[in-house]
Amino acid sequence: MTQPMEALARLQGAEFKAVGANQTAKAIGKGRAQIVFVAQDADRRVIEGVLTAARERGLEVIEIASTRDLGRACGIAVGAAAAAVLLSP
Repeated sequence: MTQPMEALARLQGAEFKAVGANQTAKAIGKGRAQIVFVAQDADRRVIEGVLTAARERGLEVIEIASTRDLGRACGIAVGAAAAAVLLSP
């Protein structure tokens, strides 16, 4: 299992990423996600679909402490409940 800080660095440097629960769920469904991130303080109803899809695909899920930390790692000024590093198109 990847350490959260190492994984966040990978997310920050990723050329292709999905940000937000909807984009992340779509990327998982299309088979483009490599690593999935979810915020521990996110509403479980929001991220449940992401977690289920990631489990079904056998993807690594890394929990990050807060939506704010995950949003910052994605380069956005607001929090993010979920994100993923994507394969090149």
